[in-house]
Amino acid sequence: MDIQVGDMILVKKPHPCGSKQFSVLRVGMDFKIRCLGCGHEIMLPRAKIEKNIKKVLPRE
Repeated sequence: MDIQVGDMILVKKPHPCGSKQFSVLRVGMDFKIRCLGCGHEIMLPRAKIEKNIKKVLPRE
């Protein structure tokens, strides 16, 4: 999957705040993403995040 820093992703399961949109802050073996609803930052392994991505929105 081709995901770059600055891309926005839509995930299958919403964050507890209700938002499904996240901004990508860091890529590598782990991804650091920021919820666009509440601003919470999360680090997840690449395998888990790629499984849960529904759609990738390119940088604006």
